Parts: sequence; structure tokens; C-alpha cells
Amino acid sequence: MKLISMTIILGAMVLFSSCNQKGTPETPKIKKNMIKVTILYPNGEGKTFDMDYYANKHMPLVASLLGDSLKVLAIDKGISGRTPEEEIPYLAIGYLYFDTLSAYQNSFGPNAEKIVNDIPNYTNTQPIVQISEAFQLPE
Repeated sequence: MKLISMTIILGAMVLFSSCNQKGTPETPKIKKNMIKVTILYPNGEGKTFDMDYYANKHMPLVASLLGDSLKVLAIDKGISGRTPEEEIPYLAIGYLYFDTLSAYQNSFGPNAEKIVNDIPNYTNTQPIVQISEAFQLPE
């Protein structure tokens, strides 16, 4: 079962590096053993987040800086906690997928300062980053 809740895949807005030679984007494929970089923006008292800036300026900037090494880019906007009455634990979550850990490290490292320096333009919360290996469950 595929569950995508309030995921904003930046489709036309996102710069996809997985395009074929004719320039038409292929369907993004998340494959086993890909590296997934998850960026979590915790909620809390006084925390703010500008989703429009994040979706339309920051993430396209990240995509352009990371170039062809970035294979899939997606974001979530928090709408509820476990129940509708509960606060959202995260204001937003970003996902970056790469074929290998070295592809991420080699593309992010030289651009880290530009990416990190843009964070205050959309939030006052300190992001939490987790790097994982994608794992697929049997269908």
C-alpha cells in the first residue's frame, strides 16, 4: 500500500535530475539502497515556517546546487499530530534521495554554506537531519 499524506512533490517546480535525453521527466523511482536525507523541522512555541518560501525558493535552490546527484526531492507540510487535536510534531519535512552516500556528500559538502545560510529565510527552528538507507517492503 502506498501512502502519501499531504506530500508536496514539487513536480514541475522541482528540478529533477532523473530526466531522459529527450528532456521529459521520468517517474521518480525510489530504489532499495538509495540514500535518503530527511530534514525535520520541529514544531514548538514561537516556531515559524514559511512553506511558500521553502517549496518555491529553498528547495529549488537546493536542487540546483546538488545537481545531477539528487534523484528525488519531496516535502511534507505538517497538518496534524497523531489525532486532529494534537499539535504537529514537525512543521515540515524535506526528503532528498541520492544513489550513494558519496553522491550526497560530494554534492552537499561544497554547497553546505549556501544551503544552511538560506534557512533563516523560511524558519526560526533548527532542523534535524537524518541520513538513511532506503528499504523497500515486499509488495
